[in-house]
Order: sequence, then C-alpha cells, then structure tokens
Amino acid sequence: MDPADRLASPPRTAARKAHLPALDGLRGVAILGVLLFHTGHLPGGFLGVDLFFALSGYLITDLLLREAGATGTVSLAAFWGRRVRRLLPALALVLAVVTVVVRLAGEPDLVRTTLADGPWVQANLVNWHLLAESASYWDRFGPGRVFEHLWSIAVEEQFYLVWPVLVLLIARSGRRVHARVALAAVVISVASVVLMAVLADPADPTRVYTGTDTRAFSLLLGALAATAPVRKALSRLPGAVQLLPAAAVAVVWALADGMHSQWLFTGGLFAYSLTASALIGLCAAAPHGRVATVLAWKPLRWLGSVSYSLYLWHWPVIVLLSPERTLLVFAVSITLAALSKYLVEDPVRFRARWARGRRGVYAFTGLMLSLAILWLAVPAPPPPVVDLTGLT
Repeated sequence: MDPADRLASPPRTAARKAHLPALDGLRGVAILGVLLFHTGHLPGGFLGVDLFFALSGYLITDLLLREAGATGTVSLAAFWGRRVRRLLPALALVLAVVTVVVRLAGEPDLVRTTLADGPWVQANLVNWHLLAESASYWDRFGPGRVFEHLWSIAVEEQFYLVWPVLVLLIARSGRRVHARVALAAVVISVASVVLMAVLADPADPTRVYTGTDTRAFSLLLGALAATAPVRKALSRLPGAVQLLPAAAVAVVWALADGMHSQWLFTGGLFAYSLTASALIGLCAAAPHGRVATVLAWKPLRWLGSVSYSLYLWHWPVIVLLSPERTLLVFAVSITLAALSKYLVEDPVRFRARWARGRRGVYAFTGLMLSLAILWLAVPAPPPPVVDLTGLT
C-alpha cells in the first residue's frame, strides 16, 4: 500500500473518524439555500444542491477509502445496506404520505403526475423520467409535480451504486489506491463537464442540469477532496484560507440566476463545485478555522442534521401550500423533517435490529413491494374530457 494511503486510512482496530461539526453546518447552509430558492427569496439558492453533491462525494469516498485502507477491500453489501437504512425509510414515508394527501386534496392533474412519477422515484430514476417527459426544472409556470425535486436524490443514488464498485476495483489492486481514485475522479469529472458544455441548450438547460452524466463532476470533485494527495495539500494551508472559498461560494449564490446564468452550464458549475469541494476539504483539514467555527454553530448544525428529510418534505409542502406562504412552509417542513428524523430515520438507522442482515433484506423487499402496490391501489382520476362540439 502507498504510504499516503496508510497515513489517510485507520488500521482495522482504529476508532471511528472524529465527527466534523462544520460539515453538518454546511448541510444546514445548503438546505437553507434550497428553501430560500424555492420560496422565491434567493435566486442562487439552488446551488445548495451542488453543495450537497460535493458533501456526499467527499463523505462517501472518505468512508470507502478508510475501509479499503483498513481491510484491503470494500464490502459493497455492507455499504449499500447502510445507504438503504439511511435513505429509504424517510423517502418511503414521504412517498406514501404525500401520495395519499395529494389523492385526497390535490387537483386531478397533480394526482396524475404524482402517480406517474412515484414509481420512478422508487426506482431511483426519476431524473431520467422527468427528462423523458420534457418536464423543465426551470419552468415555474407549468403544472406542479410534488416529486420533481427528487431528481437530485436519484442522481446521488445512482452515484452510490456505481462509484463504490469503481473504488473496490481500484482497492483490489493494492497499490496507490488514493492516487488512482483521485485520477479516476479527475478524468470522469472532466468528461462530465465537457459533456455538459456540449449538450447545454441555452433555451432550457434542464437536460444538463438534471442528467446524471452531466452532473457527475459535482459529486466526484467532492470525492477528489477526500483523497490523500488533496487532503495533504490542503492540510498545509493555514485555516484562514477557508475564507476564500467561503466568500467565493457566497458570491456565486448572489450572482447566479438559474437558466438565465448560461455561464453555469459552460464551466461555471464545475468551478463552483470545485470551490465548494475545496471549502469542504479545508474545513475537514482545519476544523477550528474561522469558517469551520462559524459553520459549527449549533442551530446550523441541527438544521444540517435534518437536511435530508427537510429536502424531501419541503417541495411537496410548497406545492400544496404555495411558496408565497414562506413562514408557514418553513414551519411545516421543519416540523415534518424533525418528526421523520426522530421517529423514523434514527430508530431504523441506529436501533432497529430487524433492519440488518437477512431480516433487513426481508424488510427492504416488503417495503418495496408495498410501495409498488401503492401505485396500483391509489385510483387515478378520470382523464379530462375534451369538448369538440365547438370545433364542428
């Protein structure tokens, strides 16, 4: 094994890596930006999604590399089992509750799109489904879809399926694992951003914004920051350097305006993701730096701790209540997210023995079958009647 790999990876008996409060705070910043964007208060807040992507890429790759360094391999079954326990309970809850509420109180068109989109969310392919439906992410005047925000969850889930396999293959080589993972992240990221620039449509950049292939760099640049060569370089910089990427992220949030900022889709998102990844790496390298200390503020950390369920709930709440009722949207969304975390997510993730091993497989299969039955059992409203008498 490369010396840098031994330095960056714990031995088999090492304790779990120390928690980094600043990264929880970054999650809080990211979800706050998304909430403000969707309620019409911060045009650049949608970039919180890219911050989530970079964080996911960093944390997942750090976990995989530490396991590879300690054991020489990566257990895909264990990794995917942890991801299922972390992500599926909250997602299944949102799918079931929102579908029933929409069927009881939603307009017929909303019911139809909900029933059409739900199975694709369950399959972690809703981003491609929405693209096939020509559903524009930037069209705020089109019909509402309560699950359209879950395109980003689908992108992350697809990343979780493919990237660990690649890391496993590299780890089995046993040599310069961190360097090879870094090289893979760089090569795929460059290919991804080139594809974004080639496919970008100035009239509607939805294809390159929500496509997994054209967004891979947002996750992989975070992954790059988790490798030993990059971490070693970042650790040599003073903590005050954290101010530079933090200020750059803030400036981009202030200037960006979705599809009207075409520079985002010709390299701007790549530069932003690289900056966000540098910020993450610097906060990890110097957890007591100025920016990291601010991000470790307890209310911001708590918001970050519920950011996943808050992201799941906030858009259906907005569609059903309207974005103009900002305070009500925030209150309802945060309440639902907290209930989800403390009553569903944490018990399944940390305490439910039935969610592990063979019983966990049975539980997963039963839950997936139940959701499949839901899409068939909830009756769709009759198709709209088109009056053709006036045309004769």
